Amino acid sequence: MMQSMTGFAGVERTAAGRRWRWEAKSVNGRGLDLRFRLAEGTEALEPTLRAQAAKRFSRGNVNFTLRADDGGESGAPALNRTALDAVIAAASAGEAAAKEAGLDLGQTTIGELLAVRGVMEQTGSGAPDDEAAAALLAGFAALLDDLADSRGAEGARIAVVLEGFIDRIEALTGEAAKAFEASRAGAKARLSEKVAALLDAGAETAPERLAQELALIAVKADVREELDRLSGHVAAARGLLRAEGPVGRKLDFLTQEFNREANTLCSKASSAALTAAGLELKVVIDQMREQAQNIE
Repeated sequence: MMQSMTGFAGVERTAAGRRWRWEAKSVNGRGLDLRFRLAEGTEALEPTLRAQAAKRFSRGNVNFTLRADDGGESGAPALNRTALDAVIAAASAGEAAAKEAGLDLGQTTIGELLAVRGVMEQTGSGAPDDEAAAALLAGFAALLDDLADSRGAEGARIAVVLEGFIDRIEALTGEAAKAFEASRAGAKARLSEKVAALLDAGAETAPERLAQELALIAVKADVREELDRLSGHVAAARGLLRAEGPVGRKLDFLTQEFNREANTLCSKASSAALTAAGLELKVVIDQMREQAQNIE
């Protein structure tokens, strides 16, 4: 199933007597960028979490958050006396050095000391034991499943939109083919009339040379190769919509190929109808590419 790079998921678990909430938010990205914001004491889980996420997703900027949600029932702040002593010693040393340099930094307040990270701790904020860590990892696995479902649902919606664009490109390619065939006979007749007029007027160019020039003009105005390639790209795009695994980069490349053929079609167009079809193709292809860039 086609996956978008956009999605959101949230999972709650209970571990070590505390409630924990996992959240994940994913947006578009050129590659895979995983970022973690973990509750204090759980940072050691990040390498394992990162490896698990990298197995599930190949593209997107994904932010993961883990926080303890105690509802005021636990996690009361407690003083870390060891950390406080270290901060006081550092503050005293800093004040002494400033005094020697003739600087007056003012007196350090208790509020400033307590505000230093690590001096005040949440009760139970230490590293989780094996049982709690296993529960958190299980919650993360469920989070990845939910995020994949969210990205898959968005991908399915985008696939429907892309299918509509592909249908429109196919229809416009058909219109361009009809416009080319309609203009082809008229263009040939007009060129023949001009050649006949030149010969009647006594032009010195040999008939063989004029015939060669006519053939060259006809080749330059022939868009059948571009139309054939557009039809081939339509078939390839439909195949990608049905393919398994990440196809976003392939779709993006294919839209560039679509655009290249549409540009050539416009440059070769010999009628207003063919030009109009080519310009409309460019608009639809651009819209298709915007949506394709959301796909993993």
